[in-house]
Amino acid sequence: MFHYDFTPRGVCSRAIHIDLSDDGKTIEHVSFEGGCNGNLKAIGKLTAGMPVKDVVELLAGNTCGIRRTSCADQMTIGLEEAQAALEKSGR
Repeated sequence: MFHYDFTPRGVCSRAIHIDLSDDGKTIEHVSFEGGCNGNLKAIGKLTAGMPVKDVVELLAGNTCGIRRTSCADQMTIGLEEAQAALEKSGR
């Protein structure tokens, strides 16, 4: 498992904790600090076991109210950063 901590921008959550499979293709666990507690717990449950690619395609660009981003959108950025960090680490 590969763990990555992402600091989102422009949203209520303060941190997104991402665990990916060893090959970086599957989400094992996602949790958020701050933000809308129930909704963000649900996102974590719904994405567990899903391919990163599918989640990014589905949630990238999602907005929240008048904001141009959302916690879900920020998570997709974090997922892509996590994959890049895993590749860079040579694991």
